[in-house]
Amino acid sequence: MTVTAPTTDRTTADADAACPPAAERAGLDQSRTFGRTDAPGRLDAFGPLVGVSGADLEVPLVDGRSVRYANLDYAASAPALDAVLADQQRILPYYASVHRGAGYASAVSTALYEQSRRTVADFVGARDDDLTIFTRNTTDALNLLAGAVPAGSPVVCLDIEHHANLLPWQGLGATIVKASRSLTTTLDDLDRTLQRTGAGLLAITGASNVTGEVLPLARLADLAHRHGARLAVDGAQLVPHRRVDLAATGIDYLVFSGHKLYAPFGSGALIGRADWLESAPPYLAGGGAVRKVTVEHTDWADGVARHEGGTPNVLGAAAVAAACRAIAEIGDDHLRRHEWRLRTRLLSRLAGLREVRLLSIWDDCTDAVGVVGFTVDSYDAGLVAAYLSAEHGIGVRDGAFCAHPLAARLGLTGGALRVSFGVGSGSEDIDRLLSALQSLVEDGPQWRYELVDSRYQPVGDPRPKPAWLDSLDAAADPCRG
Repeated sequence: MTVTAPTTDRTTADADAACPPAAERAGLDQSRTFGRTDAPGRLDAFGPLVGVSGADLEVPLVDGRSVRYANLDYAASAPALDAVLADQQRILPYYASVHRGAGYASAVSTALYEQSRRTVADFVGARDDDLTIFTRNTTDALNLLAGAVPAGSPVVCLDIEHHANLLPWQGLGATIVKASRSLTTTLDDLDRTLQRTGAGLLAITGASNVTGEVLPLARLADLAHRHGARLAVDGAQLVPHRRVDLAATGIDYLVFSGHKLYAPFGSGALIGRADWLESAPPYLAGGGAVRKVTVEHTDWADGVARHEGGTPNVLGAAAVAAACRAIAEIGDDHLRRHEWRLRTRLLSRLAGLREVRLLSIWDDCTDAVGVVGFTVDSYDAGLVAAYLSAEHGIGVRDGAFCAHPLAARLGLTGGALRVSFGVGSGSEDIDRLLSALQSLVEDGPQWRYELVDSRYQPVGDPRPKPAWLDSLDAAADPCRG
């Protein structure tokens, strides 16, 4: 099929503290719809907060030119912070086995691994008796937690969740509450459901990976505890944007991924209350998770070792810790202000583009992070994403974002587009995207595109591949998630 045009440093994650002070909003009202503002006057240009990998990457376009890559797909996988890369270079020569090695490098690696654990715990305000377990990613952490929920403890979650925070609970027979158009009403529905089911756990996202909308976590923790339940938060999209404090908010369990926190080295974390985790079967049966093994019996380890069987990802854990230190040094106020400026710049002009429809879950949500979902009338989202890449050197996400129930509720039969940004983004990235979308709406694509294995590709794509890569061809994405 061929298509042409057109067919405070430690603040909580509550909505009440979402916006910069009024004097800094330059007359822009972000009070009710978290950034869908009237068109502002001239907005000054500004750059990234810190350096990230790929910041100067040049990518080819189909017309033969090359441009700096505008990475607006942070919500999928964020680039590594320069500080993280520097830290990896510093520690790599010392990399060795941990916990049982007698050599000096092993001692250094062991100390580094445990120091990284303490750094991550401190970054999220863990309580003294919480466990901090390193995992592969958020999905891995949530599946680990699902195996630790005591038998007979009902689970409640929302229908807006990423699959990582839905499928493990489906397997436990969770009650899935349908979010209404009002966040206030949704919280009331959760309240009633927790009371009716006698749930032991409320599992919920910290920020939507489709729209960026942030939930009031302290209120949710109070709500869960009032009914004798615990609160588990999928922080994959929240932790890179906001400081989260478990002790201050009352969150019982928090999970997140390093690859979304500017540390893409294959590590994530589960932090939370020890009793469920200590009582659960070991997540991975293997070396390191045991105290003693005989042919007939295994005596499993306690604490974090119980769920960290096998050789741990020392470098990945260290990368997450380095990212935590770097983000903490930036400060929560600076993170929020930078993100608010980027989001306001984007939404104030997107709202003025004909054919663009912005996505939201709630009409009364007052807070959101650097994730924006939208559609463009008359164009399949996959075609728009291919156009932005091939003709403008811009990377965005398209599809259903591994949140199929939410996508269906939002009517996204042809998928949607997602723009996401962070500490390595600047106003130039947003402006290039807006200019490209305006050109699309007014003039359509200037190249022809065809569906290849369910993905749109430029016809006769002339863009060269990197010399070290065999081919740009990839297997089809089965779910375009």
